Amino acid sequence: MSAWVLVTGGATRLGREIGLSFAKAGWNLLCHYRNSEVEANSLCKEAAVLGVQAHALYAELESEQSCHELFKRTLDITDQNLSCLVNNASLFIPDNAHDFEERQALQQLSVNLMAPMRFGKWFYESIVNLSKPQPERSFASIVHILDQKVFNLNPDYFSYTVSKLALERIVALQAQSFGPHLRVNAVSPGLIYPSGPQNLENFKLASRANLLSTPIEPEKVAQSVLFLAQNSCITGTTLKVDNGQHLLPSARDIMFITDQLTNTHP
Repeated sequence: MSAWVLVTGGATRLGREIGLSFAKAGWNLLCHYRNSEVEANSLCKEAAVLGVQAHALYAELESEQSCHELFKRTLDITDQNLSCLVNNASLFIPDNAHDFEERQALQQLSVNLMAPMRFGKWFYESIVNLSKPQPERSFASIVHILDQKVFNLNPDYFSYTVSKLALERIVALQAQSFGPHLRVNAVSPGLIYPSGPQNLENFKLASRANLLSTPIEPEKVAQSVLFLAQNSCITGTTLKVDNGQHLLPSARDIMFITDQLTNTHP
């Protein structure tokens, strides 16, 4: 029986790369989406060509009810055989500590933090409540997608950063709480795609502002997620897949100080 993975925000960008990596490794795929139905269906067709099952699932992640409906559909489709949950979906809204808008801050906390907390609770319950636990359950895992910003603080994107900082702390807490039934790890990527108001020229420069002076390959980040899902000896760990970006302190978000960093670090 092939393992199943649920990737939230799985239709585009890094989520798509993660889904493809799992499909290429023989995993069945559940691709969650909110606004990218066409892209989600396209990914599922591509995964099916690889010989695995794939389904696109719509949900908004701001409410507990919608999250619960998504997870219930996940368990129904997989026949209670979900093996990995990748919390990739996130909101990324510009704000700072002195002018954040409370509604938007709460939206980001709901999607970036509360949804992974909810899914973790229900995933754990689904395993321990099985009357006949399956052998592969010891390999079940959660992988949270973080951001190098949590190890390289700057005040930009304040509410987003707060949500990711809390999610980084949850890795160890969930690993302690869910063991031995469920492993919990994280991947912390650097800049992979243009973000926010960033133009292509700025992105090309910013993507090289790291210790290796090289753009980060999205597929390498995705392969790191797959590695954590398949290595049953790892829990409570975060892999920094950012070409050393977190080791270059910056007073602002990378898109705002690209020229400064690229001039001082050839």
